[in-house]
Amino acid sequence: MTDTAPDRPAPDRRRPVPLDGRAARVAVVQLFAFNGLVMGAYAGGLATFKDQLRLSSWQMSVLFVFIGAAAIAAMQVGGRLSDRLGARRVALAAVVPEVVAAGGLALVAAHGSYGWLLAAGVALGLGNGGLDVSMNALGVQIERARGKPVMSSFHGAWSLGNLAGAAAIAAVARATGWSGGRTITAVCLGCAVVGLGLWLSARRITPETAVVAQRTASGQKVKLPAVAYVFGLMAIGFGVGEGTGMDWSAIQVAAVADVAPAIASLGVVALTAAMVLIRLTGDRIVARLGRRTVVRLGSATALAGYLVAALSQPLPLLLLGWGLVGLGIGVIAPQVYSAAGHAAGGRGLAVVVTFGYATFLIAPAAMGVLVTAWGVQRAMFVPALLLAGLVLAAGLLPRRDAGAP
Repeated sequence: MTDTAPDRPAPDRRRPVPLDGRAARVAVVQLFAFNGLVMGAYAGGLATFKDQLRLSSWQMSVLFVFIGAAAIAAMQVGGRLSDRLGARRVALAAVVPEVVAAGGLALVAAHGSYGWLLAAGVALGLGNGGLDVSMNALGVQIERARGKPVMSSFHGAWSLGNLAGAAAIAAVARATGWSGGRTITAVCLGCAVVGLGLWLSARRITPETAVVAQRTASGQKVKLPAVAYVFGLMAIGFGVGEGTGMDWSAIQVAAVADVAPAIASLGVVALTAAMVLIRLTGDRIVARLGRRTVVRLGSATALAGYLVAALSQPLPLLLLGWGLVGLGIGVIAPQVYSAAGHAAGGRGLAVVVTFGYATFLIAPAAMGVLVTAWGVQRAMFVPALLLAGLVLAAGLLPRRDAGAP
């Protein structure tokens, strides 16, 4: 048991919801799915916002900076409060700005301005950052209580929600023939309504979690275990792999296979579909092989995928490569987050999630510089190299989670 192990139960005036029960798992699945839904709708609406408000590339970059800065700040505060007050309170509080963000994006799409888009972006960053840490902290404690892996299924719910949010925009536009702005308004309002329903449901079924000691018996402040920063460095590895895949896979397929952009989007489809598949089945694999082995195999699989993408030209081989990247990356993040939460509590999770999130934001831009200098195919060797390092770093994962049965 580490110094950051659960110390005492957070006070509970309601009927207790057991951490190892079905209701607790449903509550956390809902949180992950809702967060993915809103982020998918936001990402799917970016092209519409850019066109409707006539935004330049630098204005879009400012929007991304606002969202990223708000998210990183919320991650740091959310991690500490999850330890001090219990992750349930932080998660319920973080749903509120995400609902506000969905409603704000709907209004921006209907009658908005750039200033209101930035305000909605800040709300989105606060909600996403707070939820990202707190729902993972909830997942860690549920995993500990159940005595078996569950984190991959939670991240699978996020991926499904993300896919649903983006797909809803295309589905509504196709079914109604509405303009982009009207479609985004309808979808984002729908997300806000879903969020309100989720909040009411989550208040009833989200379990109380143990708080984590902030000070020792002698009154000294508990230091964050150094292993949290090790996991943070690992998050940089899979952050580069995921960020590059999401933002550059379609561009790479179009350039190398010489196909139309609509066909090249199959690169993103292969990546995300593989991530959903592995996350929905990953818990069983982890239970059989162990967290360390799964991260090592996942890193090696993603490494192989990037090598295929870097060395191939036919479209089927490129899609195979991006599918392998998705299979590998999809199983790494849940296990690293889980290990960090078991070893270092909410503060440790905040460090790891921040490293991964910041890398996810920065990596595509850094890759753009490399693509310009080396070409899009040679640049794919860089994430491959980092994933090779992650294969070795997987050996640093503990054989047994701190505090786990």
